[in-house]
Amino acid sequence: MKAKYLILAVLAAVACNSAPKDGVFQAPRTIVTCDPELDDNNSMVRFLLHATDFQIDGLVYTSSRFHWLGDGKGTTQFIPGGEYDNMGLGPQTSWRFNPEERFIDDIIDAYAECYQNLKVHDSRYPTPEYLRSVTKWGNCVFEGDYSYDTDGSNLIKANILDDKPGPLFIQAWGGSSSIAAALRSIEDEYKGTPEWDAIVKKVNEKVVLNLSGDQDNAYNSYIAVVWPGIWVQNTNARMGNYHGNPSLTDPEWTAKYMTIGPIGARVRLWGDGKQMVPGDMTDFIGPSAGKTREEMTAEGYYVWSNIQPQGTLYGDGDSGCFYQLIDNGLRAWEDPTWGGWTGRWDITKGPAQSGHPAYMGNNLAQLSGRPDRARNAQNRPAGAPGTFGASPYMAAMMAMMRGGGPEDHTFPNMAPERNLSEAARMKWSVTPKFEDANHYPQLSGPFTLKAKAGETVTINAKASDPDGDQLTLKWWYFPVGTYVLTNDAILAVDIPEQAKTTFTVPADAKSGDTIHLVLQAQDNGDPVLTYYLRTVITVQ
Repeated sequence: MKAKYLILAVLAAVACNSAPKDGVFQAPRTIVTCDPELDDNNSMVRFLLHATDFQIDGLVYTSSRFHWLGDGKGTTQFIPGGEYDNMGLGPQTSWRFNPEERFIDDIIDAYAECYQNLKVHDSRYPTPEYLRSVTKWGNCVFEGDYSYDTDGSNLIKANILDDKPGPLFIQAWGGSSSIAAALRSIEDEYKGTPEWDAIVKKVNEKVVLNLSGDQDNAYNSYIAVVWPGIWVQNTNARMGNYHGNPSLTDPEWTAKYMTIGPIGARVRLWGDGKQMVPGDMTDFIGPSAGKTREEMTAEGYYVWSNIQPQGTLYGDGDSGCFYQLIDNGLRAWEDPTWGGWTGRWDITKGPAQSGHPAYMGNNLAQLSGRPDRARNAQNRPAGAPGTFGASPYMAAMMAMMRGGGPEDHTFPNMAPERNLSEAARMKWSVTPKFEDANHYPQLSGPFTLKAKAGETVTINAKASDPDGDQLTLKWWYFPVGTYVLTNDAILAVDIPEQAKTTFTVPADAKSGDTIHLVLQAQDNGDPVLTYYLRTVITVQ
């Protein structure tokens, strides 16, 4: 167990380079890359409603195995195991990518309409002008093609090479091609020069990838090969079901809390009649209202999930890439072992990130002129129609979307807290007066304490609510420190229902052991909001 923490200490040290002062939150730097998928749209809504919690350095359109634009010249691409292959189709000139779709820009436009309201409730919201300035087009032409530079990849490159404090969390909700293009450009510029070793060291110490699977094999084919020292963090905890917590996604709840105002109008729902790509036969979500699976299949749609009631909130399956970065008081991003709203991150380096098992190769050699970086291209006849909805394919796709690692059941399912937080912020977007909306409880207290084994320490925490709501307080032991409980022992503070309390360090604790205690404050507003204080006790 301790060997694991010694290995992970290297990554934790990256975060500590810009760790906040005791009691003061510091927003983590991040760049988001995403493709035009329905769940990416909903994740972007949530992300921008939480824009107060991040230093947003970039929002980049990119491609994936599910969406690529094509070059407009009739050039085709065929990758065995691709969606079109599983649908019985041959080489394609583009795939499920509407060139007119600008969902990031559209959501920012809605954000702009709500900006004056949002900043009443939290002054940290960035301006719409700033968000537009860091929104760029990345590598969208072909799946997994990182051979050329784009505005998006150049933005990523510039942020990787700057001297601002790290870490820099780069999220891939779709494929990693835009990130790979940035790294490939750095390699092209610096490899073979006296600066190369220093550049590699800088990248390895600064960049943390948050991948929603390897959706175009750009990670496994290039990043993991040329940049094996870059850390990758995937969520491996309970996420609720794919569509979130059922009681907080049903049509009634969604209509009351999520589809209000300009930003709410951008949220995708089951049966909303919309499609990001008109005529997309894999996108049955919008056209599904009042229809059965059999009826949708008869119309030619590839129905890969159970149809939900009309008006049900559609899942935002990529939000796991940033849940740990949110300012909820748990400060999960500071150390990957600490855990937060989605448990602990699964930390890896090198190849074998989760992806579709059919990824044995592609034909990027003919596109990039870089056969040394192409995967073995083996075009083959298209598969039989109807295989898209087969359970092995679906299982592989869902594993890829969720990160693929085993679930960590150390933590409770915090999906309700996540959805209620988004709902509260959606209400902020349409509420011009502070007193007419609910806000998070406020907690103050020590981030760190030092104590000896057997010593009783006082934790001087305070709790209040800006709206005057009644608070329910609860201290609980968060089992992520290096101290290991023995003999079914239980750790608890002396007065768990009060902010100020005392705690006795176990007598068998060793010097250097860490113990995490969390104070949870939950109000009785509408919607209910929760905030936390994490206090880490280090044994002297």
